[in-house]
Amino acid sequence: MSAPTKMALRFPKGRFAMLSVYSFTGAAIVASTIFSLLLFLSLDDNPLMQWLFGALAVIFEAGKFYAWYEFGERRAHGNYVGALSALAFYLILALISIGGSIGGINSATNAAQSEQRQAQAQIDAYNRQIDAIEQQITLNNQAAERYIELDRIATGVARLQKENNQLRKEQQQLAFERDSLPAVAQGSILGLISNLANTLGVSADQAQSWLVIFLSVLLDLFTAFFVGVIGEEQRFRHWYRHPHATPPTPLNNKASPRANDINTESTTPDSASPHEDTDAPYADIKAALAAKTLRCSKKAVMAEYALSQEAVDTLFTHLQQQGLVAKKPNHHYHWVG
Repeated sequence: MSAPTKMALRFPKGRFAMLSVYSFTGAAIVASTIFSLLLFLSLDDNPLMQWLFGALAVIFEAGKFYAWYEFGERRAHGNYVGALSALAFYLILALISIGGSIGGINSATNAAQSEQRQAQAQIDAYNRQIDAIEQQITLNNQAAERYIELDRIATGVARLQKENNQLRKEQQQLAFERDSLPAVAQGSILGLISNLANTLGVSADQAQSWLVIFLSVLLDLFTAFFVGVIGEEQRFRHWYRHPHATPPTPLNNKASPRANDINTESTTPDSASPHEDTDAPYADIKAALAAKTLRCSKKAVMAEYALSQEAVDTLFTHLQQQGLVAKKPNHHYHWVG
């Protein structure tokens, strides 16, 4: 079976497949819009301006994906000049959207890093206090040794030992408070940035920049792909429900000359009912059905020979009248000639 035949025998996607496609597309569009909003809303603190910038971000996102859908529509209809203009418009809006996504993702990443830095700063503050107490205890021990040398144990050493005991208690209390702090949890994105920085041998800021750019571009490509899938499926469903219309894919251009002959004959009044078995196109169909190289089905004949629904109905009626084709109880045809 040829490649065009396989393409023609494709059926519309099922409900689960389309539900999945619409879910992925909707989630990607919402994510892209939210990231753009994070950037546009930060441009001004005035509530009115925030509303205007937010509306602008939504318009850009909606217009971008509609421009990509329109690109697919115009390309499918052979309007390549219009397709190029739609593609140029999409690329402009995509650059704006990617910039917004970069700003939004970068803002979220910086917020996570800021929380980690604050938690680490608290731990560092406790460590500095504990180290300061440890240094004071060391100085007191040195002073106690001096008092021992001066034979002033009763007056100086006892006081220093008492002071050191109090400092030890404070040190233990600080250590307990430090250890009671919530653990500094390193988020997945921060761990990924750290691993990328170590792998690529760059700083964490550079790794974060490359990661944010990659995620932003990937989000736009992901959404554009599924928007294109929806557009292609809509065009295919229209052709599938109206077989006499021109297919959305260039199947007719690749069809054999005998298919074109059949289509030409099906449009003439005399072709409404083929009377001659020696008619070459219909003879080929009958030969293929008899040899079992072609499935005895109207859809299979339509796909193989690019016939209209009316022509195939006329053909099968004629074959039934000749006793070559019979219909099963389940309304499927089978060859009996």
